[in-house]
Amino acid sequence: MKMKKYGLNELRKMYLDFFKSKDHFVRGSYSLVPHNDNSLLLINAGMAPLKPYFTGQEIPPKRRMATCQKCIRTGDIENIGKTARHGTFFEMLGNFSFGDYFKTEAIHWSWEFLTEVVGLEPDRLYPSVYLDDDEAFDIWNKEIGISKDRIFKFGKEDNFWEHGAGPCGPCSEIYYDRGEKYGCGKPGCTVGCDCDRFIEIWNNVFTQFENDGKGNYTTLKNKNIDTGMGLERLATVVQDVDSIFDVDTIKALRDKVCEITGKEYKKEYKWDVSIRIITDHIRSATFMISDGIMPSNEGRGYVLRRLIRRAARHGRLLGVKGQFLAKLSETVIESSKDGYPELEEKKSMIFKVLTEEENKFDKTIDTGLSILADMEEEMKAKNEKTLSGENAFKLYDTYGFPLDLTQEILEEKGFDVDEDGFKKAMEVQRETARKARKTTNYMGADETVYESLDTSLSTQFVGYDKLIEDSVITALTTEKEVVQALADGDKGTIVVEQTPFYATMGGQVGDKGIIKTNEGTFVVVDTIKLHGTMVGHVGYVSEGMIQVGDKVTLKVDSANRNAIAKNHSATHLLQKALKLVLGNHVEQAGSYVDAERLRFDFTHFQAMTPEEIEKVEALVNEQIENGLDVVTEEMSLEDAKKTGAMALFGEKYGDKVRVVSMGDYSIELCGGTHVSNTSTISYFKIISESGISAGVRRIEALTGTGLMKHYADVEKKLHEAAKVAKTEPNNLVKRIETLNEEIKALSSENEKLKAKMANASVGDVMSQVVEVNGVKLLATKVADVDMNGLRNLGDQLKDKMGGGVVVLVSTTGDKANVIVMADDDAISKGAHAGNMIKEIAKLVGGGGGGRPNMAQAGGKNPAGVDEAVAKAKEILEAQIG
Repeated sequence: MKMKKYGLNELRKMYLDFFKSKDHFVRGSYSLVPHNDNSLLLINAGMAPLKPYFTGQEIPPKRRMATCQKCIRTGDIENIGKTARHGTFFEMLGNFSFGDYFKTEAIHWSWEFLTEVVGLEPDRLYPSVYLDDDEAFDIWNKEIGISKDRIFKFGKEDNFWEHGAGPCGPCSEIYYDRGEKYGCGKPGCTVGCDCDRFIEIWNNVFTQFENDGKGNYTTLKNKNIDTGMGLERLATVVQDVDSIFDVDTIKALRDKVCEITGKEYKKEYKWDVSIRIITDHIRSATFMISDGIMPSNEGRGYVLRRLIRRAARHGRLLGVKGQFLAKLSETVIESSKDGYPELEEKKSMIFKVLTEEENKFDKTIDTGLSILADMEEEMKAKNEKTLSGENAFKLYDTYGFPLDLTQEILEEKGFDVDEDGFKKAMEVQRETARKARKTTNYMGADETVYESLDTSLSTQFVGYDKLIEDSVITALTTEKEVVQALADGDKGTIVVEQTPFYATMGGQVGDKGIIKTNEGTFVVVDTIKLHGTMVGHVGYVSEGMIQVGDKVTLKVDSANRNAIAKNHSATHLLQKALKLVLGNHVEQAGSYVDAERLRFDFTHFQAMTPEEIEKVEALVNEQIENGLDVVTEEMSLEDAKKTGAMALFGEKYGDKVRVVSMGDYSIELCGGTHVSNTSTISYFKIISESGISAGVRRIEALTGTGLMKHYADVEKKLHEAAKVAKTEPNNLVKRIETLNEEIKALSSENEKLKAKMANASVGDVMSQVVEVNGVKLLATKVADVDMNGLRNLGDQLKDKMGGGVVVLVSTTGDKANVIVMADDDAISKGAHAGNMIKEIAKLVGGGGGGRPNMAQAGGKNPAGVDEAVAKAKEILEAQIG
């Protein structure tokens, strides 16, 4: 029987339906943005989002699950396009067991699906097992009926899955023989050969051991199944095509690329490379944006930017003029929306992000390419083959060229790039930016004053547990220079050996307070990070003199610190609440916490609804009321990841990190200061929610004392408003309603008076009615009537004359208003108010338009009113002549 060539979307559904019939909980794909997994920038395997279920940190919705997970891998991005087998985006089919079924069921079901559901020929399928896994070998041989000579045994490198310490186990893969046409032609070509004939299409991972990290294995009490099968690879086999770029849905996209570029596939190798790069990268970009990832210069946003800009450049190489990525994204969405409905839901945002990013790149690429060409000429003149890291960084920082784009362009011409130099230049720029931020504070000082300090100086922070500490001054500066002493009234910065003052970092502002010596007092208005661990206490001498070497007592303003801590802890609760209400796409995009308020920036596609804001507030206040203990632990980064602690992607963390837990509700990596119990926060209130950039929203909120001040201010304004309205606060709403009714009545009376005056100003105009080819026309001017008055007057006159066309022109100050009305009979004979007014409005220095029955316009040339009235007859004659 000839195998049916199922489409990719059909195969996805067939797989999920099959495992649903085997009592699996079928779940839609998780986001490409990892949830509580700081080991990954992007989801790169089907099992990655399920790690908490495998480790036992979370209870799965069911002990049997099946998914089709979208994945991104960019590790070998330099090979994308050059070969037809590499891709950054792929879909991974998977069935999973968390301590439920094991090898027997997994092997039987994999065979059943491939042979009975998909219809692959059994004699073209070859299983492999780990060489010591006799159990799996026997299932294949004795139960499935595969002869021993067709079951391949491989060692640890190929058929044993483990990742350092933790759960691990043997694998059993299934290979498909695609036939001699895909083979290498060498004698004895079989499973394990590097050619494309025998292709692995299924991988059963039997997680049955625990590795202690030292090579000692113990059997797990609950054994797991982790199955992975690439959907595109399966489709390649089923459809009997050369590569993933020939699979139905991807081919449709590839064909669209060819249509837009005007290039034919498989005609010229360099065209094929560009066509494949564009095809692959637009798939990745479309799915990444749908999961809330925004282009940026860091983290996963940088991955997205690289993909978009690489695709845009290859479009240019193929001769595309103007923007084209959003058009291609339409094809991606159309072919994948059945499996991923979020693509259709978010397509407008996807198109906008792609268009904006392509726009940005278009504005810089020509200049950047020109600069790069100059750099190439310079290298040739010096007989060099490597672009300096400094120049590569200049292209990145000034012209938005991702490093790999520069590398790719240069590689085509035989050059390479100093990557280490690029990274050093990047770090210098970041350090400079950090310094600039730190020093543009209270003193507005130039950062060079701090660069003059001895870099060997350091400060130990002891302020997590205490707010008062004795220490010694190691350095002093004014706003301009390093000094030995500061006198009464001098502004400056103090550096000490130990401090309880928290320096501005991670969105939390620095502490305020007092530093005292035997001879003087220094008021600290800000605390900033300097070189290394050095901390600067910025402020002024309020009395006496301060000198280097003085013994000091540092005292943090406890009320200010406590208010900051309340807002910082509330920020952690807010982030978790936003994820629960809006979805796991929410990621922190910035924050600011001081004693007055908190500000939290996060990725989200649209403005929050009042209901969503209310839900978030309620969740945060619920956790405040629950009185969760806030526990801070210091541990290794690896151990912190195991707790599921949230971290900011792109942030650098040392070997030791602080994990801040608020009950089981929130766990985050954080170096800031916090309350000891959430009940201390008292209450949380969102005062604003707004957009600050594409895909990024901002919330501002208040807690504790800041909230009480806010309510006091609102109460004060309420009393002031009540006083102006001549009532009590409790009656203010009723008073406003009464005033609105009075305004409405007065407005109605005013309109009647205006209409009466307008009628009076017109006088007896019926004598001015003329006939134009059987249509009555009244064209006249009236004095000082606004547009609303003209409309009312026009209706009355049209009724009075029994239908036809009315043209009214009025002047109010230095402006002219025009209105044209026509009844159905006039319209049927050719009259069109909208077209008439376009001609008339020109005469009063304006423009306008409208429907056939009514149109209005304004102008800035009242002197043309008489001509406009006179012209009306001529215009109508032209329409109905």
